[in-house]
Amino acid sequence: MPVSSDVDGRADAEGDGSASGTDSLPINELFESLQGEGRLAGVPSVFVRTSGCNLRCWFCDSYHTSWEPTHATMRVEEIVAEVESYDADHVVVTGGEPMMHDATVALLEALDARGYHVTVETNGTIYRDAPIDLASVSPKLASSTPTPETDPTPDDAPTGADEWEQRHEERRIDFDALAALAEEFDFQLKFVVSDREDMAEVTDLVERIRAVADVPIPDSSVLLMPEGATKDRIEETRPLVAELAQEFGFRYTPRLHVNLWNDAPET
Repeated sequence: MPVSSDVDGRADAEGDGSASGTDSLPINELFESLQGEGRLAGVPSVFVRTSGCNLRCWFCDSYHTSWEPTHATMRVEEIVAEVESYDADHVVVTGGEPMMHDATVALLEALDARGYHVTVETNGTIYRDAPIDLASVSPKLASSTPTPETDPTPDDAPTGADEWEQRHEERRIDFDALAALAEEFDFQLKFVVSDREDMAEVTDLVERIRAVADVPIPDSSVLLMPEGATKDRIEETRPLVAELAQEFGFRYTPRLHVNLWNDAPET
């Protein structure tokens, strides 16, 4: 199956969908597709999308793992069995924010034991000691912070941008976690860019990470990705972001899944 569920995934008082168990995870989707972003763009991969996030980017392209988290609860062994039913050798553990769940470590250990190459897509605010082949770290810029003007939730939603604006801004960058992720794993820093004004913050963050990390942070490990969850929006942001990647000496990364399938689920 691909796993999709309308079960309410709000698991704590803050509404971030976190789970503390060590043997099961809230799974929003489990499917096979092409990796759409980063160094491995185009590689056939099995995606394990956990539900729940400690941030609330207003432009989140997985709304049902953050603003309105939904999930089916699956034991780690059930997830692994589902992954093994596909042919792909690569697994992408994503979210939401997968590193907020204790059982993510057990899942990563089980996948590693079976020889899978595993990418973890994370916002870089949480470090865990686990086998990860590629940490795809996406630090969130100030432009990601939700405001009443950019609130993506319905008017009657219980947790909108007015509640999350300060919480998101306080949490979105953790330099200790970013340094640990860079030091312990093969990594890429992937920044969602909306306009030229974002680049001052991108370059500042890269320099600050370099200052605290005990490993080099080469420009080739810094990826710029156009903001957008639909083909139309990507068409607006893509040309400028490609130009900025050339100008600043960073890498450009596409969003192949959006270009190919727009904002369809399980892609």
